[in-house]
Amino acid sequence: MYTDAQLDRRDFISSIALAGLGAGAATVALPDTSFAKESALPESPEENLRAIVRASASLDEVNCPWYYNGTIYACVGEEQPRPLFKFEGMEMYRMLHISATEYEMIGNTVTFFTDAETNEFLYDYKNPFTGATNKVEAAVQGGKAGRGFEYSVNGIRPKIAKDKFADQPLKMWWTAAGDYMWLHDQTMYPPGLQAPRMQRKTNFVRREEFLNKKIKSFSTMFTAAVFMPWPKWMEMGDRPGHIVWHASGVKLKSINELPAKHRERALKEHPDRMTIKVD
Repeated sequence: MYTDAQLDRRDFISSIALAGLGAGAATVALPDTSFAKESALPESPEENLRAIVRASASLDEVNCPWYYNGTIYACVGEEQPRPLFKFEGMEMYRMLHISATEYEMIGNTVTFFTDAETNEFLYDYKNPFTGATNKVEAAVQGGKAGRGFEYSVNGIRPKIAKDKFADQPLKMWWTAAGDYMWLHDQTMYPPGLQAPRMQRKTNFVRREEFLNKKIKSFSTMFTAAVFMPWPKWMEMGDRPGHIVWHASGVKLKSINELPAKHRERALKEHPDRMTIKVD
């Protein structure tokens, strides 16, 4: 059972961490046009699985780091959304091969919050709602085999709650236009978590990469919106409202490509989360 304190931004992939790049697979109607066929949009569950694995991580069992940043907004009733602070983070994913038609994605995440104006790391935050000064807690999590996400021809779902999601042929919403292919998807959270809790994400891949079957890992970019309750460290109690994360990011070749400020702090404070070791 996952509590809100154990979950962060793209929240769950980990049991593992967020959000997230754990994707939910919804059955959608793909466009039946010559344009779609010429673009080689995935049609079968097997094609969809291969595409989402290449977009999220790699067909090989290797570590795939991502860097992202964005802004967190407070939403209260009918008031105009208010920017609270920014964030920047790293997530590391690895696809474990289970069978020819199944993988397990495991991963780590290290997210730091930053000042909305200066972009400097936040350690103390003057809460505009309560007037209190809160100690800011980084969002840090790690996962392991058996507690990640199942990626298979039967769907994408958290391993610890697999029995809560029925088998459904993996069919995802891919689009092709211009030089790009993109995928809309939604994270599947375990039932019973405090609402609101939703992540909608779009992955972008260059068409030439997508059509090259020799490429095992795309140089993917993403943008996402995540709806969540107030962070625990803000100590908001029963105050009405929630937060919305707006994030964008990119898959990297190694953690050496992370911005130096984030990489240096993460390696100093959370070195165990900067790689994934499989026994």
